[in-house]
Order: sequence, then structure tokens, then C-alpha cells
Amino acid sequence: MRVAVASDHGGFELKKTVIHYLKSQGIEYRDYGTHSTESCDYPDIAQALAQAVADGTYNRGILICGTGIGVSIVANKVPGIRAALCHDTFSAHASREHNDANVLAMGERVIGPGLARDIVKVWLETGFEGGCHSRRVDKITGIEETFCSGKSL
Repeated sequence: MRVAVASDHGGFELKKTVIHYLKSQGIEYRDYGTHSTESCDYPDIAQALAQAVADGTYNRGILICGTGIGVSIVANKVPGIRAALCHDTFSAHASREHNDANVLAMGERVIGPGLARDIVKVWLETGFEGGCHSRRVDKITGIEETFCSGKSL
């Protein structure tokens, strides 16, 4: 598995925790920035990561900002991305099993490093259940394709 990781300045410290976890598990990753706590614009970073996941360069992505809200909104604008904002392991598990989420968003100002590691572990280890959930994910893709083609619902 190849994982893209990125944060803005508000998520920089938690991103270091996530990267340490990925290294400890031997998971291949790329850090899309930011590389300091200097203020930056989260849309730029979230879009770059989301595009790398959407085009298949990376299997999954992990985005972190202060709350996780901004980066998840941006990521979900990129066709093919299903970003889930998760601040507990139950949601992380469900986002993979039921929604086939390919981007995990978290907020450094919302959760601590121990919980973040647990969330990442669960999220990376959980597979997509398929079945009735495939039909629902296909409907999400259909909505996306409709809007990308310029048609209306």
C-alpha cells in the first residue's frame, strides 16, 4: 500500500506522529507538505494530495489540519475522492467498510497523537465490505460524473 500524507500548519505536529506510525509499520508514503508550522493555505495541499490519490499514484491519503474540516471539503471536490473526517475509530472503520473512503481527514486540535495512531491503524487495516455498499458508492460516483459532465440531476 502506498499512502500520501499532508497537512497545513495547523496539522503539522500530528502529521509527524502519523508519519512515524507509517514508518514503524513499513508503509510506503509520500509527504506532500507542509514542512513547518509557518502559515500556509490548506486548499493547495489538500488538492495536491487528493489528485495523487484520484489518479492512482497513491492508494490512500491522510490529510490533517486544525479541525480536519477544511481539508476534507477540499479533497471531496476532486472527482474520485471519498474523504472521511474521522475523530474516532468507529467512524474510521465504517468509512472504509461502508464508504470505501480513500482519504482520511483528521484535526490536530480535536484529537491527540495516541488516538490518531489508532484511527490510522484501523482505517488502513479495514477493507471495503462491498455488497449493498458497492451500489451506494456507485451512486456517489454517478452523481460526481453527472456534475463533471455539466449535466444536472
